[in-house]
Amino acid sequence: MDTDALGDRLETDPSIRFETERVIVTGRSHSRMRVSVIGGGVITDEQRSRAEVVGRELAARGHTVVCGGRGGTMEAVCRGAKAERGTTIGILPGDQPDDANEYVDVAIATGLGHARNALVPLNGDAVIALTGGVGTLTEIGFAGIYDRPVVGLETHDISATDIDLETVDTPEAAVDAVEAALEGEA
Repeated sequence: MDTDALGDRLETDPSIRFETERVIVTGRSHSRMRVSVIGGGVITDEQRSRAEVVGRELAARGHTVVCGGRGGTMEAVCRGAKAERGTTIGILPGDQPDDANEYVDVAIATGLGHARNALVPLNGDAVIALTGGVGTLTEIGFAGIYDRPVVGLETHDISATDIDLETVDTPEAAVDAVEAALEGEA
């Protein structure tokens, strides 16, 4: 079949349809990123509110949220993303997908305990770090090992010689910063 005939068939044949949601694009683009959001499991109301804004902002811009899938920052960022009809992925420490918070779309049970902290930043194109303790600090470290851009919003103070951590003051600035970091890689 010549290319003109094929093109005509693709345009007119009702049995052929294109589902743009299934297009797979390789490489990183800020137009549709997976952003790992890391932070504490126990947070204040103010921190919860900021995490929800980060989730809403990511989803509103078409990005997928990747997180640890449990409570605190993870639940808040997923709640925010779902408010904007975003997609959320939870990478869980245990072996039960049902342990995910109610806002997780895709629950990945690892059975790895704290070792799952290596997988959360690995599965994002960039990382936003919010608050958190030593678990968050390990995830920041793994993000550095994987050479992921890291943006901090009220999180650990890291030496620039260790990891290039850009700090920002607002949830919107955090999303702007990860988009800008990945745009520079394209």
